[in-house]
Amino acid sequence: MAQIIDPLPDDKNKVLLCCYVNATSQIQVARITNVEDWYFERVVFPGQRLVFEALPYAILEIHTGMMASAILSDTIPCTRLAMQESLENDAVGSNTVSAVAAESKQEVAAIAQ
Repeated sequence: MAQIIDPLPDDKNKVLLCCYVNATSQIQVARITNVEDWYFERVVFPGQRLVFEALPYAILEIHTGMMASAILSDTIPCTRLAMQESLENDAVGSNTVSAVAAESKQEVAAIAQ
């Protein structure tokens, strides 16, 4: 999976494929700040599933609320968000991402009803 905006540092042999789900009714900002020379920040809408690559020691910060008054509501080690142990087989990784995308569509449809 490509990190289009800001690629991970060169330590690619230890990359984890991670998934975070915003199970709240509020918009959240997911941010990783403890990895040197890397910037990761994404907006996660209610019911949205965020799939991303991170290094094992990365910590995902979840900020909830409006941008002017967002508060740090959670910190989660990326090892707890890992979708699988390793991505040695690209086909397995692609299937995992496809399955996650299909599940996300079903969850968002259920929330919308």
